[in-house]
Amino acid sequence: MQADWQQFLQTQGATLAEDRVLHFGDAHAELTAATEQCVLVDLSHFGLIRFSGEETQAFLNGQLSSDVRKLETHLSQYSSYSTPKGRMLASFLLFREGNDYMVQLAAELLPAMIKRLSMYIMRTKTKASDASTERVRMGLAGPGAAAVIRQVFDCELASPHSVAQSGHATILHLPGQRYEVVVASEHAVATWQALAAHAKPAGGTVWTWTDICAGIPWIGAATQEEFVAQMANMELIGAVSFNKGCYPGQEIVARTQYLGKLKRRMYRAHIAAESVAAGQDVFSPEMQGQASGKIMLAAPSPKGGYEVLVVAQIASLEHGLHLGSLEGPLLTVGELPYAVH
Repeated sequence: MQADWQQFLQTQGATLAEDRVLHFGDAHAELTAATEQCVLVDLSHFGLIRFSGEETQAFLNGQLSSDVRKLETHLSQYSSYSTPKGRMLASFLLFREGNDYMVQLAAELLPAMIKRLSMYIMRTKTKASDASTERVRMGLAGPGAAAVIRQVFDCELASPHSVAQSGHATILHLPGQRYEVVVASEHAVATWQALAAHAKPAGGTVWTWTDICAGIPWIGAATQEEFVAQMANMELIGAVSFNKGCYPGQEIVARTQYLGKLKRRMYRAHIAAESVAAGQDVFSPEMQGQASGKIMLAAPSPKGGYEVLVVAQIASLEHGLHLGSLEGPLLTVGELPYAVH
């Protein structure tokens, strides 16, 4: 079914590379449109794991950083999964489909995460399966996104992380004037066409840019095991519970929180560069040649250059951050929609 979906997107003008939509003909115009109107983005660069079974909630609550017990059917939740040393292996968006728990993550990490989490299921009454081909995910972003949701689905989601059902669609209101629409594969084409009548189709990098604007980090292959959750501001977006009990890395996360030993934080920045990628190091003069931090997410900016989320030493900010080396482009630190302490 995934191949059928990709073929449909190509008939709509999509240029694809490795299952990801690059653009629909004019990448810069699509990026600009996201600042002015509503854009429609295929989210196949994310994978989706379905957890089913009567003990699913307890299992996930014992593995992930968020309090999964609070994930009701009308809510979504960010979360993460870490090594015993507290380093994140993946970051997630969680929501419900009835009694099942849906876990969204970077598609490149999905096979390894299913395998790793399944190792700990053992006799627990839960089962993990790849739901990426049975459910198509679409993103709506921009100033007109709420109006499109109202017009197409006749529903209104008042606040970020609220979730609603409308016909065949599950609709998630995400931070930053954004919505995700999840439908069964057989309804994907009709849903896309209904949304495309009111929104401009855009490539996946546009959605990454909106994640950066909203301060939402996503762990990928280039950044696995690089960050403790608080370094990536995960507790500031509701992805960490400090009072729910044990999970892998919990001791490190708690110690970081209560002993005040956090030396790195995630910031939004602009870089006047032709190319920037997740995993690249950033440098600062006072670090004596050692890297000060690492790029978490990067996407082209509507004003040229690149917009990034960067995790760096807090003390380096006043000295300046440079991409790749001390001679590299300077990062201009901007604002996030939440306060970074």
